[in-house]
Amino acid sequence: MKVALLVATALIAIADWWSRWKDDDRIERFAKPLATIGVIGLALVSGAPREQITVAVVALVLCLAGDVFLMPAIDRFVFGLASFLLGHLVFIVLFIQYGLDSAPLAGIALVLAGMLIASIGQVIVRGAKLRDPALRTPVLAYLCVISAMAAFGWATQRPWVIAGTTLFVVSDSILGWGQFVHRRRWMPVTIMVTYHAAIGALALSLW
Repeated sequence: MKVALLVATALIAIADWWSRWKDDDRIERFAKPLATIGVIGLALVSGAPREQITVAVVALVLCLAGDVFLMPAIDRFVFGLASFLLGHLVFIVLFIQYGLDSAPLAGIALVLAGMLIASIGQVIVRGAKLRDPALRTPVLAYLCVISAMAAFGWATQRPWVIAGTTLFVVSDSILGWGQFVHRRRWMPVTIMVTYHAAIGALALSLW
């Protein structure tokens, strides 16, 4: 059952990537939420302790809400941002449950995140402020929260968690750049590939 669900989720995700490459909102309307629902299923069948599954599912449901808010047909960026921000905070709870056994790895993640915020992040925040001054604070807060999430994730020393949190940072950095600085043709599909890989890896960390 686990393998079948994993394959089905991957196929749905690929359909969503295709929709972003072809700019087909009709396919994305179904494929995007279904892919995240599939990842939620992967967490539910993981066999991990109940409290870990519960926290992971809450975090992934918040990601699902963010998916819906950010779809072009709905386009509620602030609501999507808030949903993912809350999701990252819940993921931190999951990582604490896993155990934070490596302060050095957490430190490395914080240094890398700080460098990202000081470079790409500053440009994104400036672009958000130019778009709408009210966006500066929530975008900056999001950058800080996802950086903390990555640091906590790296501290677990779990390969799936390290991969998932890192890919989340990559995906959201591209999303922010495309949203507020300059959008390029390859960005929508790259955002979804890295995002699905991120939440998939975090779900698989429960296995």
